[in-house]
Amino acid sequence: MSEPKPPTPTPGDNYKGWLFKWTNYIKGYQRRWFVLSNGLLSYYRTQAEMGHTCRGTINLATANIAVEDSCNFVISNGGAQTYHLKANSEVERQRWITALELAKAKAVRMQAESDDSGDDCPAVPPTSGQGGGCRNSEVQSTLRTLNSKVEDLTTCNDLIVKHGSALQRSLSELEGIRVGGDMGEKIRQVTERATLFRITSNAMINACRDFLSLAQSHSKRWQKALHGERDQRIRLEETLEQLAKQHNHLERAFRGATVLPSSFSNPALGNKGGVSGKGDASDEDDDNEFFDAMEDPAEFITVPADPKYHRRSGSNVSGFSSETGMDDQSVNFDELSLASNPESPQPLELEPVRQRRTRIPDKPNYYLNLWSIMKNCIGKELSKIPMPVNFNEPLSMLQRLSEDLEYYELLDKAAKCQSSLEQMCYVAAFTVSSYSTTVHRTGKPFNPLLGETFELDRLSECGYRSLCEQVSHHPPAAAHHAISEKGWTLRQEITLASKFRGKYLSIMPLGSIQCLFDKSDNHYSWKKVTTTVHNIIVGKLWIDQSGEIDVVNHKTGDRCHLKFAPYSYFSRDVPRKVTGVVTDKDGKAHYVLSGTWDEKMEFSRIMQSSKGENGTEGKQRTVYQTLKAKEIWTKNPLPEGAENMYFFSSLALTLNEPEEGVAPTDSRRRPDQRLMEDGRWDEANAEKQRLEEKQRITRREREREAVKAASSPEEAVTEDSINDSPLKSKYSSLSLFPPSI
Repeated sequence: MSEPKPPTPTPGDNYKGWLFKWTNYIKGYQRRWFVLSNGLLSYYRTQAEMGHTCRGTINLATANIAVEDSCNFVISNGGAQTYHLKANSEVERQRWITALELAKAKAVRMQAESDDSGDDCPAVPPTSGQGGGCRNSEVQSTLRTLNSKVEDLTTCNDLIVKHGSALQRSLSELEGIRVGGDMGEKIRQVTERATLFRITSNAMINACRDFLSLAQSHSKRWQKALHGERDQRIRLEETLEQLAKQHNHLERAFRGATVLPSSFSNPALGNKGGVSGKGDASDEDDDNEFFDAMEDPAEFITVPADPKYHRRSGSNVSGFSSETGMDDQSVNFDELSLASNPESPQPLELEPVRQRRTRIPDKPNYYLNLWSIMKNCIGKELSKIPMPVNFNEPLSMLQRLSEDLEYYELLDKAAKCQSSLEQMCYVAAFTVSSYSTTVHRTGKPFNPLLGETFELDRLSECGYRSLCEQVSHHPPAAAHHAISEKGWTLRQEITLASKFRGKYLSIMPLGSIQCLFDKSDNHYSWKKVTTTVHNIIVGKLWIDQSGEIDVVNHKTGDRCHLKFAPYSYFSRDVPRKVTGVVTDKDGKAHYVLSGTWDEKMEFSRIMQSSKGENGTEGKQRTVYQTLKAKEIWTKNPLPEGAENMYFFSSLALTLNEPEEGVAPTDSRRRPDQRLMEDGRWDEANAEKQRLEEKQRITRREREREAVKAASSPEEAVTEDSINDSPLKSKYSSLSLFPPSI
């Protein structure tokens, strides 16, 4: 069967046809189908493979084209790829060479213009229907066509000049051969014509250059207009996204108003996302990253209680205080108890309250690509990744732990509760409140040095005092202890396990948190949920909290099971939702908690429970009849200008404020952290590297001492006891902080 003859290449057209490609010494040259398009030369075994299997591609912008003989030529891009090709005839080889030279010149020109302009415009024009996308794509297409034609003309003229010069040079050589007068005259005429040909070509090149300059001047103006349209489209998309969220919120409110009279007071407390079981939503399994596949059915729903329970609200139902007006009764009871308690502090001598700072220097606008650093750290522990301060915030991890006490009033109220179940509600709300400051805080806190401490003394202002210490460096571990004059003690031992998975970063806190109340001897414990940082590669960073928490009262057996639902854009539920149920030791439910970890929490008293209909997966859901919900916690508003101060809360702004009398190992004395807060990031980076290197040297010395002690049995016990002593680990790094800071 005869094959169609490949068309003669024209400027700007794609070119394709059969060529013989050298494979190896056994098979030799093999027939392959080559396609030249957009500055790329690709080949396939057959024409049928064009739709699915490409055997190889070479970029002509960086390639060299060399002719070996009448039919053979070589294309190489510097050693990485080399194609030895052979055509059927010299004419066909010349067609390919011409097409390749045109495509190479065009690719080089487009690459140079792209590098000069630095334009990030996509190669594909915007789709129609997006704010003038048709008009912009038409203008962009016209510009590409004009530039392509002018580039092709310029390339053709370059070839004409080259061939014309060669022709003139050859004729000049012939002129030296004196055969006869007529022959010399004819040669001079041909030389003159060749000179005119070259002059004409130069004139055409100049005309094309002027046209290209004119087209480029218009191109810049059109591209500017196109950028404006693109920015407007982006703003419209953001507005549309906000409208979609508002629409979902209104739809939920309407549905709740028609089915459940108290819309947000008694929401459907179900988990959302594609996570089943009790595993954290930000697990290491990549399948758990996507939460939009389908929604989990709610394990229970709440409905308003029968009015008869409201009529009985004045009595003590089930041995607990009434839900209606419980807050007021608690306050009155607290006031009476404090007034009648002789041990309560009397305001005889009022000490002046220290005025804390309300601002820090604004965050400098330094750009640094996170992906350029994180791409080499996939699968590594976050604590072992060297990070510049550009990704930090001017606080250490010890100070971030102390931020858990921002809503200490919840523990103060819990200490005054008479019922352990009511106390459980306040403790559960306190566990949720510790995440409220993380919603906008995408900056990474400084890794504390071994033995670093942080003391937060708020006895005169808030009645509590807190102390944190970094007790281990690898793995990083911190111990936190806080005690209050209101009768509660909080302590936690936290170790962070973190994994970077390319698209998101998971931070899994290990360890437990303990809370003890002096008056009732109730002992509570719980653990933290997984924190996930999304959009590491592209987009705006955002943080989500997901997983489950069990708050347990070890004295009474009461338990509160909290669920942090992972965020899902397509879910109809409230974003960042948290739900929970408080049960006694027998498993009977008494309170329902609902809200969001970044805004507020509410709780309502359960008056009656019953088994409802089966859900979508055959699970029988529980229906709780509850009283009207009461707000138990609400987030404090951020200070004015917080977006320029790392989104710090009022408490966070004061944590790094210099104070007299703190320990030499206190985080406030860290020089790199202080330099970053002052906006001197280059100096902070250098100081951070110095401190980390000094800590590595100290650790190596400590390891050598441990090996030396192990080699001496008679001294091993003494040396090991000293090396393992928290006292030594605390004071071994005192010299890390300069005394001037």
